[in-house]
Order: sequence, then C-alpha cells, then structure tokens
Amino acid sequence: MIIWIIVIIVAALVIASLIGIYNSLVRSRNKVDNSWKQIDVQLKRRHDLIPNLVEMVKDYMSYEQEVLQNVTKARSQAMQAQGPADSAKAENMLTGALKSLFAVAENYPDLKANQNVSQLQEELTSTENKIAFARQLYNDMVMNFNNRVQTFPSNVIAGAFGFKTREYFEAPEEEKEPVSVKLR
Repeated sequence: MIIWIIVIIVAALVIASLIGIYNSLVRSRNKVDNSWKQIDVQLKRRHDLIPNLVEMVKDYMSYEQEVLQNVTKARSQAMQAQGPADSAKAENMLTGALKSLFAVAENYPDLKANQNVSQLQEELTSTENKIAFARQLYNDMVMNFNNRVQTFPSNVIAGAFGFKTREYFEAPEEEKEPVSVKLR
C-alpha cells in the first residue's frame, strides 16, 4: 500500500514537472513572438515616416531624384521582408538609403532650415533608437528561448512537442566591416 502511494506521488511530481517545463517553453516562445512584433511596430512607424520625409524634401532636391528613388525602393523592399534574416538585410539597405538622403540634404541650406524636415529627421532618429532596442530585446528573448529548447531536461519536452530554435536578428556581414573614412 505504501509503495503505491509513493509511486503515485512520484508520478504526480514527474507529471507536474513535465507540465511546468512545457508551460515555460510556451511562455518563452510567446515572449519571442511578442518581441518580434515590437520590432514590427517600430519598423511600421519608420516605414510610415519615410514617405512624409521624401515628399517634403523632393521639392528641394530636384537634382537628387536617384537618392529619393533609392529610399523609396529600399522602403518597399523592407516592407516586404519576411523573418529576421530577410528583415535585417532589407532594413540595413533602408538605413543606408536614409543615410545617403540625410547626407545629400546637408547640401541644401533651405532644406536644413525647414522645421518640418528637421522634426521628421528627429522622429526617424528616435525610431531608429527604438528599433535598436527592440532588436536587442528580441535577441535576448531568442537566446533565452533557444537555451530552454537546447538544454536538458527541457530539450526532451521541446523535441517531443516540436519547439524549434529561433534565428537571431543579425547584421549582414557587409555591415560588420569597418567603415572607411576618406578625407579630402
């Protein structure tokens, strides 16, 4: 009789432990998904600000249509990107196009003095900071989730229920290269 009580208690503890591990994997997965959606929110904000900026500067920059087209094209590609790797690549292209736009804008004193353009640049800068924070949070959540999926004993439950590791939001290799500065 006592042996059966011990067996039932041990079985209950094992089942409770398995349920706890499964639930922690679900919570971790949901945190990863939520942190990705936070990146989406900031990218949407960025994508919404860009057409306003392009519209404001195009009258001033009539000779710089290629720069404006590059920004528009990069924005379109960024909006169509799927997943962390594709998004990272497309968003970095957009960042480069925006940097070119801001660099060219420096050559137009009237444009630099325009309060609306300055405000949009400031909002984009603020959004870039929020995107960087959201990416960092996402990568932290991915690391925590991947650790749970890959370590014992939760890896056994993860494998049984189809939990897979997630990919990090990484900068492309060309973005990791040192920046070359050429002075005249």
